[in-house]
Amino acid sequence: GTKLTVVGLPKTVDNDVVPVKQTLGAWTAAEQGAIFFENIANENTTSRRQLIVHEVMGRHCGWLTAATAYEYRKLLESRNFLPGLFISKQRWDVHAVYVPEMDIDFQKESARLRKCMDENDCVNIFLSEGAGRDTIVREIESQGKEVPRDAFGHVRLDEINPGQWFADQFAEALGADKTLIQKSGYFARSAKPGERDLDLIKKSAFMAVEFALKEKSGLIGLDDNNDGKLGLIDLQLIKGGKEFDTSQSWFQNMLIEIGQK
Repeated sequence: GTKLTVVGLPKTVDNDVVPVKQTLGAWTAAEQGAIFFENIANENTTSRRQLIVHEVMGRHCGWLTAATAYEYRKLLESRNFLPGLFISKQRWDVHAVYVPEMDIDFQKESARLRKCMDENDCVNIFLSEGAGRDTIVREIESQGKEVPRDAFGHVRLDEINPGQWFADQFAEALGADKTLIQKSGYFARSAKPGERDLDLIKKSAFMAVEFALKEKSGLIGLDDNNDGKLGLIDLQLIKGGKEFDTSQSWFQNMLIEIGQK
């Protein structure tokens, strides 16, 4: 038969490929999702006690949601606020980040976020579309309703609408007068690549061609098994479903700063 050389590049905004440290496009999606919410957050001035849920792509991995919240909070550092005119940083800040890798104590979070609502007149939640999926499924089934699934048995999250479900759970508990659910998915995913991604794309593409000319197959990526260095990874090792490591210091520090931990 014909010998075929295959060299792949890991492209997904979810950043959930094993054993790749950083997939192409993920940094850009986080940066663009932050810009998206920078505009959406201004809606908190349109009514009293407003709950804003920012639903971010990520069915099984919470990296993009966490990174988007992190990038958004970096944007806040460059803005000027006027607390005396009720334009405070706390009002525009992130108040909760929910990802699939973390359990959510609704009772505890409702009490915490109720205090945020009372103090800031708004609550901003960053939510992975896959966060609380099992909880939502159990709730639907307990009501005797059928959970929509695709041909492979996977839950159709777009039909369940996690953002709306979370908003419904929290709205009454927080005493919200208005609820706004916004999805940054396609806005972020379709954006042109940022500088960090362009640099990684260029290095990856050049390396891919070099290995292809040497007739060596594999996937070019930042290898978790090799100290995160860019190199050729055995295709047999590649798989999806990589979970976000919530123990990373930048994420843990963010949870502490927003009062979630």
